[in-house]
Amino acid sequence: MQFHELTLLLSIDEHHSMSRLKTPLLYLILTLPWLSYPATADNHRPWILEQRSPYNAKVQQTSIFEHTALLSSKKPWRVCVLVPHLKDAYWIGIDYGLVTQATQLGIELELFEAGSYYDKDRQLAQLEHCMQQAFDAVLLGSVDPLLLRGYQGQVNKPIIALVNRLDSELVTTRIGVNWYQMGWIGGDYIRQLLTKTASKDNIRLALLTGPEKVGGTTWVEQGAIDALANSPVIISSNRHADNNRNLYRDQLHHLLKDHVPDYILGSAVAIEAAIGALQHQQLDTKVTLVSSYLSPAVLRGLYRQKVAFSADDQVVLQGKLAIDIVVRELQGAAAFGDIGPKIIGLHQEVPSAHQLSNSLAPADFYPIYRVTASNKGTDN
Repeated sequence: MQFHELTLLLSIDEHHSMSRLKTPLLYLILTLPWLSYPATADNHRPWILEQRSPYNAKVQQTSIFEHTALLSSKKPWRVCVLVPHLKDAYWIGIDYGLVTQATQLGIELELFEAGSYYDKDRQLAQLEHCMQQAFDAVLLGSVDPLLLRGYQGQVNKPIIALVNRLDSELVTTRIGVNWYQMGWIGGDYIRQLLTKTASKDNIRLALLTGPEKVGGTTWVEQGAIDALANSPVIISSNRHADNNRNLYRDQLHHLLKDHVPDYILGSAVAIEAAIGALQHQQLDTKVTLVSSYLSPAVLRGLYRQKVAFSADDQVVLQGKLAIDIVVRELQGAAAFGDIGPKIIGLHQEVPSAHQLSNSLAPADFYPIYRVTASNKGTDN
């Protein structure tokens, strides 16, 4: 699929960020031949989604349903999108889904990245820009669940939470998954492994799940810990870093200098760094790696049996769904509450291209920051 009428806007910072990302990410993707599927928007097949309640709660009840996506919009709506960063495959996959669906529906989209989970002030300034300009709605991938408490301006248009939790009575729709469940699935995988083998006491698990107390980190940790309650597993280390592979290499250096855990459960960026660190120290057969979400490098690790398990929350589908939902609400639909794809568990089998079509962006996709509207007609 070629994205017609797309304008790629790169600031100096964004250009540098993409330059750092280009070589390792594309190399890892291109070495996976089944990822070269055509980038088509398959909107004729219903999306399998979860509706979760209570809204924004750690532990939720879920119901599965089929959702048929819109094929066009009634107006060329303008949507402002704020994300923490586009430094890893997770948010690039979100961007690809957003761009795909915005192009399909003929709406305008403009995306801004804060650059880091630790740059709250920058995201607040970007939010002010969204409110001051002629956007119809905001999709907010917040760097902090309490971000809106620090916003001093007037909220004069609808805000929908994108991926990350956003605690505010002004926000009643969130597109994403339950991050407590993401951690629980990883922890439960470890627990099931232990039930199949004669294990020793005090199995050591190191957690490297992401930046401290932002994004989904806290809930991922709590989910993993709760899944392993009443098991022989102890949390031997709990380390945090921004989503940067070099920072995680430093964390792993100190971790492995202190002790060698039996398991490492971490973000995809942490697991990517761990693959190399363990190989370098010839520890790759002694430590089992579990990723809390999917990336091309984690997928490669699964294929090469360097990674045992990864949760997959279908980030491309999250991006597509976010555009679909924001258009529906702008066209009069009621709030959708807490909604998103079902989390999938990936083991060391080779997945098909179709299975990955809503999970990872294609190999040739670069971050896109603006989609211009096209006249696609009126949705029936």
